[in-house]
Amino acid sequence: MARVCRVSIFFLFFSFVLAISSSESDPSPAGAGAEEEFVLTLDASNFSDTVGKSSFIVVEFYAPWCGHCKNLAPEYEKAASILSKHDPPVSLAKVDANDEVNKGLAGEYDVKGFPTLKILRDGGKSIQEYKGPREADGIVEYLKRQVGPASLEIKSAEDATTLVNGKIVIVGVFSKFQGEEFENFTALAEKLRSDYSFGHTLNAGILPQGDSTVNRPVVRLFKPFDELVVDFQDFHMDAMEKFVEEASVPILTFYNKDPSNHPYVIKFFNSPNAKALLFLNVSGEHFEAFKSKYHDIAKNYKGKGVSFLLGDIEASQGAFQYFGLKDDQVPLIIIQTNDGQKYLKQNLEPDHIAPWLKEYMDGSLKPFKKSEPIPEVNNEPVKIVVADNLHDVVFSSGKNVLLEFYAPWCGHCKKLAPILDEVAVSFENEADVVIAKIDATSNDIPSDVFEVQGYPTLYFSSASGNLVQYDGINSKEDIIDFVQKNRDTVVQSDSVKDEL
Repeated sequence: MARVCRVSIFFLFFSFVLAISSSESDPSPAGAGAEEEFVLTLDASNFSDTVGKSSFIVVEFYAPWCGHCKNLAPEYEKAASILSKHDPPVSLAKVDANDEVNKGLAGEYDVKGFPTLKILRDGGKSIQEYKGPREADGIVEYLKRQVGPASLEIKSAEDATTLVNGKIVIVGVFSKFQGEEFENFTALAEKLRSDYSFGHTLNAGILPQGDSTVNRPVVRLFKPFDELVVDFQDFHMDAMEKFVEEASVPILTFYNKDPSNHPYVIKFFNSPNAKALLFLNVSGEHFEAFKSKYHDIAKNYKGKGVSFLLGDIEASQGAFQYFGLKDDQVPLIIIQTNDGQKYLKQNLEPDHIAPWLKEYMDGSLKPFKKSEPIPEVNNEPVKIVVADNLHDVVFSSGKNVLLEFYAPWCGHCKKLAPILDEVAVSFENEADVVIAKIDATSNDIPSDVFEVQGYPTLYFSSASGNLVQYDGINSKEDIIDFVQKNRDTVVQSDSVKDEL
C-alpha cells in the first residue's frame, strides 16, 4: 500500500512549536542497548489473547518508517518501565501496523495515521483514544489517572485542591452517592475520562469557591479561564456531555509556544463552528488593544456558530504555510468554514474587526481561493497544476489525468517524485494521458471532490470524468498498470485541446 504523511492543520500548527521533523528523521533511541524491554510486542497471533486477558492495556499502532513513531519509542519504553512497577501494573504494548499480517488489526481499530494509541479496557470491550502527552512523565501521570476510578471522591479541601489544579475538572455535588443523577454522572465520567478529570463530593463547601448551601445535585465545572466556575443541573447524559464540551472551550483561544495552551487549540479545531483566527505580533505595541477588542467580540458572538483564536505570529508559521499567508499581511484575520470556504482581512486596525465580522455574518463577504500562478512554462514530464486551472485540466480537458497531491516538505512525496517522472516519460507519446501534480499546501483543494488526508495522495480522472483514488504500491509498474486499467480510449482530433 502507498505510504503517506498524515497531515492536518494541527500538524502544521504544531510542527514548528514541537520541533516535529517532517523529514522522518531517525534519532538514536534513548536507552538503546537496554537488556529488558517493557513494551509488549503484539501481532495478529497473540493480540486477541493478550488483550482479552487484560483489564487495562495501552496499544500503540506504529509503522517502522514513521519518524513520529521513532521519536515516541524511547519515551513509550521509559513509561512502560515505570508503569510496570505501578500498583496495579499498567501494560503498554505495540503493533507494527505496517506489517501485512497486522493490517487487519489496524483496520479493526480504525487506525488512520501513525502513531495511533488506544486504551483498551475489560478485555478489549471498551476502546478509547489515548489523548495524553507523548513524553514519558506525561504518559505515566495520564495513565495513572486512567487506570483508577473515573471519578474520585473529594472528602476534604486538600483533596479538592489537589484535583482542581489549573486544569478543567468536572465535579458532581450530591446529597448521596446513589440515584439516577449520580449514576448518570459516573457514566459520563467513564465516557469522557480520557479528556477530563472528574470528582464527586457530598460537601460543596470544601471546593474552591465553594458554597455549602448550593442546590444539589449539581455539576460544577472548574476551568483556568473565563468565569472559572460554571454550574449545570440537567443530569441527562446528552445534556451533560454537551455542557462539558461547550463550557470547556475558552471564549478566546490563545495560541503561542506555551504547551499548556495546546489542548485548547485542539478543542478549538475540533469544534463544529466556523473558525475565526486573528494573527498578530504579541510583542507589538497594539497587542493589548487587539486582544481586548477581540475578546469582547468573541464574547458577543458566543453561541452564534463562530469560535475565536488569537495566534502569535512567531508560533503560527505552520498556519501561515497552511493558509498561504505572509508575515507582511499581519495583523490579519481569517475565517474558515466547515465547507472549506475562507475569508481574509489583512493589515488590520483594532476597530476593523467588528464591522468585518458583521459583513461575514450578513453573508456579504466574498471568499478567497488560495492558488499559485498558472505556470507560463510547463514542459517537464510531470505537469504542474494549480487551483485556478485544476478543474480545466482534470475534468474539462478530455484526457486521462493522474494527479498527485503533494507537500514540498513530505519525505514520501520526495521519494515518489522520480517514480512519477518515469511514469510520465512512459506516456509521453500518448497525448490523451497526463501525469500531473499540485502543491496541496499552496493551493486550495475542493474538499467535496477530493479527500486528501495525507501526502502523497493520487487521484485518476478518466477522459469521461470517472474519478478514482489510487491506493496501490508507489512503484512505476503498479502506477502504470493502474492508469492503463482505468483510462478511456480517446480518439484524437483537432478538437482535442492541449490544456498543458
